[in-house]
Amino acid sequence: MTQGVGGSIASKELTLLGSTRNQAAAIGLDEYRRRLDKLRELMREGGIDALYLDATTSLRYFTGMQCYASERLHGAILAANGELLYVCPAFEAQKTRAGMVVEGDFVLWEEHEDPTAAVAAAALRCAQQANCRLAIDHQTPFFTANRLQLFDSKLTVVNGEDLISACRRIKSANELALLSQAKAITLRIHRAAARILREGIDTREVQAFLDDAHIACGMDGPSTFKIVLFGEPTAYPHGVPYPQQLAENDMVLIDTGATLHGYNSDITRSYVFGEADARQREIWELEQAAQLAAFDAAQIGAPCSAPDLAARAVIEAAGFGPAYQLPGLPHRTGHGVGLDVHEHPYIVKGNDLPLAPGMCFSIEPMICCYGEFGVRLEDHAYITAEGPKWFTEPSPSMDDPLRDSPTRDDYPGGKKLNRNRVTVAVDKGYGIG
Repeated sequence: MTQGVGGSIASKELTLLGSTRNQAAAIGLDEYRRRLDKLRELMREGGIDALYLDATTSLRYFTGMQCYASERLHGAILAANGELLYVCPAFEAQKTRAGMVVEGDFVLWEEHEDPTAAVAAAALRCAQQANCRLAIDHQTPFFTANRLQLFDSKLTVVNGEDLISACRRIKSANELALLSQAKAITLRIHRAAARILREGIDTREVQAFLDDAHIACGMDGPSTFKIVLFGEPTAYPHGVPYPQQLAENDMVLIDTGATLHGYNSDITRSYVFGEADARQREIWELEQAAQLAAFDAAQIGAPCSAPDLAARAVIEAAGFGPAYQLPGLPHRTGHGVGLDVHEHPYIVKGNDLPLAPGMCFSIEPMICCYGEFGVRLEDHAYITAEGPKWFTEPSPSMDDPLRDSPTRDDYPGGKKLNRNRVTVAVDKGYGIG
């Protein structure tokens, strides 16, 4: 039996999970002000007079304001000259004011009025000149963006994605601390979830436990997502639309996460409930080798495509693929993470953006074998001045995949040891080097 799997029940495990929410502090006012200052500087450099932020995570990132998208427009306008204006329905002004972290003025609109006209007029005023170049949040709904483009010939609307991602993709020390704590919590929950598994358990029961456990540990709420798969459905990266019941010797895949002060965790573990056969072991160890090769390739100055290419080379050398063909790796190797669970930078072929200190991303080169099973080992890494570091230690071995403290012999913690681990994989015939 795989170690750390089975032998407990949900009620017992929940009593053992205490909140560790306060081990990382929420983002404070000073950091929001620094973010706005940086954004204004980039706007001036790019000839942007004003930026519109819709009710997205970018609004929260720059101002601390938490709004949720609906048919009623909420957002903010930032002027390159310094002005900050919150846009909301007039009847929501008091609520919006109560949620304000960074002080600003208001642009209010009534129910019968066109809110995009209010945004456009305010942007033109912010420009303090005849014409205004307005960048808009790239997550703004089309109907809002389109109406802004048609409002006035003096208003030129451009995509603000590059401005926003230039700020968001480099994480501060406070953000790294929040991400680290969020992921540490979810890894604890993974270990607890593995212990409640038993033959016949339904995937929905495990999903309910993941929700309860994230709340018990002090996350913002229940799981943001909770993919639980048994047996052949583990081959499908984002799951299947039906529940399953666990059988002896099934592959198990659990991919889950939640937010801590808005920042996302996202960890996947794969292991066997029972005894692994030769095929399961072959694929699991190949996946481990691919994950470590991707980590090794994530060096400062290397393109964001490098970890993807490194993982794919390992998998293809073992006879899988090539490219996105199956059996093999059908999707990118990783994605950035922060206030969104998927954000810049993306670890994918064709992304030539150089890796830089402060970037955070998943490393999850899943191997899918349709009709059999799949294996995904997902942990997140961040770039430091010395190179890549893990937020959470990857699974040390197939037989003991959830061990609390893997030894340095089991999991390579540094570049030299990583290379030693890859050498072992070469000796097994995976053709890594």
